[in-house]
Amino acid sequence: MSMGKSLSAIALALMLGGAASAADHPGLGKPVSEADLAAWDISVGPDGKGLPPGSGTPAQGAAIFAQKCEACHGKEGVGGSSAMLANPPGKNDRTMVLYVPNATTVFDFIRRAMPWPQPKSLSNDEVYALTAYILARNKVIGENDTMNAETLAKVQMPNRNGFVSRYPDKH
Repeated sequence: MSMGKSLSAIALALMLGGAASAADHPGLGKPVSEADLAAWDISVGPDGKGLPPGSGTPAQGAAIFAQKCEACHGKEGVGGSSAMLANPPGKNDRTMVLYVPNATTVFDFIRRAMPWPQPKSLSNDEVYALTAYILARNKVIGENDTMNAETLAKVQMPNRNGFVSRYPDKH
């Protein structure tokens, strides 16, 4: 056996032996409780399953957007250093909002990842309002519509039939 193969075999044996003993008693952290998991289980399904209580309107969302989102996404969601959230006047580009098949995806992303760099800092009402504002800016809902767990799940997105599920039995 060559020296390289011998060293490889020794390294593999050490890793496997170390992994086995680490699996028994890693000595790090603490067990995760159901309450710990619940705080991070904020997923929202396409059908609205998992949407929290709360509500918001495009007008409420406009004020929140100006305060917490405009610096990155530009005035009214057009421009800025981050992704454009609404089409500029006279353009029909495809924004992320017009691309996703479910309005709940927009809510889920805002709730989970925005605003940068303080994700998960928005209240449920703020997330509903921002979602309503962005949907209204893209003419998916009306300016006077209210988004909540019931109404958001019923929004018909323009690209709702533009996706083929990789896991059709999961819907």
